[in-house]
Amino acid sequence: MKIEQTKIEGLLIIHPQVFGDDRGWFMESFNHQRFAQALEELNLPVPTFVQDNHSLSQKGVLRGLHFQKTPYAQGKLVRVVQGRVWDVAVDIRPESKTYGEWVGVELSAENKTMFWIPEGFAHGFIALEDNTQFLYKTTNYYNKESEGAILWNDPTLAIDWPLNQVDKVLVSEKDQLASTWKSLNI
Repeated sequence: MKIEQTKIEGLLIIHPQVFGDDRGWFMESFNHQRFAQALEELNLPVPTFVQDNHSLSQKGVLRGLHFQKTPYAQGKLVRVVQGRVWDVAVDIRPESKTYGEWVGVELSAENKTMFWIPEGFAHGFIALEDNTQFLYKTTNYYNKESEGAILWNDPTLAIDWPLNQVDKVLVSEKDQLASTWKSLNI
């Protein structure tokens, strides 16, 4: 496993080791011991995962930017097992020097890249192919009363979504009514 640090502390891009031959390929999609060791070497807290989620999205579906407020905040280890997404995490930790900054990464079944998003981030993605399957582990259970969302296209954040790769953006009614960055209440 190769860990790539991003411009935002704690936000990591993970490239698993893939073993392939003419029969196909094999990889460990998660190994707690190796993940914990990598985080400890970076002086980052080691999470415990309590829930796995799996979604299916058609090309152009944009989900997010979602988060849960403390004490139900969630860290997420995300990956794509079919298709391709542009995945984004926004730092919503008010005390952070990178508050309001974002990182985006392409995750696909082909590249097998994973994205570690610790607690204190809003998260979203846009599906770049039909039938995209997205898997993620969370460090806390879903709690409806603590959920929040930031408008995906808020001009203050200026997220560079790859909209030229989709014909139409499909956003849920709930996400269309999300808070702006300036009105965010964490």
